[in-house]
Amino acid sequence: MARIDPSRPFLPVRIAVLTVSDTRSLANDTSGQALADRIAAAGHTLADRAISKDDAAEIETRLRGWIADPAIDVVITTGGTGITGRDVTPEAFDRVLEKRIEGFGELFRMLSYAKIGTSTMQSRALGGVAGGTYLFALPGSTGAVKDAWDDILVFQLDNRHRPCNLVELMPRLQEHLHPAA
Repeated sequence: MARIDPSRPFLPVRIAVLTVSDTRSLANDTSGQALADRIAAAGHTLADRAISKDDAAEIETRLRGWIADPAIDVVITTGGTGITGRDVTPEAFDRVLEKRIEGFGELFRMLSYAKIGTSTMQSRALGGVAGGTYLFALPGSTGAVKDAWDDILVFQLDNRHRPCNLVELMPRLQEHLHPAA
C-alpha cells in the first residue's frame, strides 16, 4: 500500500531518539539502537540520542529542549508507554503536545494486533506535534520499535511517499503563529 514516487526528491529529516528506562545505558539499549540504525539506513540524520529515567519531569525537560532546537525535526521515544506505575512517557508528552496525531497510535495498535494479539491494548503509543516538531512515543521493546518504524514512520517521514506524508506538512506546522493578513 505504501507508494514511493521516485520523481520526488528525498528530503532527509533530523531525528532525535530518547530511550526511557531506569535500567538501560547506551551500551545495552537495543531498542534505541535499532531505531538509530533504521534512521541512518533510511537516509535521515540522527540529530541526538539520549537516555532518560522513567520520570515525567525529566522526560518533559528533554522533550522541551529538543522541541526548541531548530536542528531537530522529529523526536522518537522508546519506552515508558505501558500501564505500570513507572510508565509515564505519555504523561510527559501531554505536558508538551499542541496537537495529537491520533491515527499514529491507532495504526500502531492495529498493526501490533496482528503480531501480539490483544496484548496490544496495553500500549499507549502516541504521536503529536509541538513547536513545529513531530513527536512519537513507542513502546520499549525492540520488536515494537521495528514495527513502528518499518510499517509506519519510514513511509510517513519520506517526502516521496504518496498520496501524502508528514514531511510535506512540516513547513505548515507553525502557520498558526503567523496568520495570513
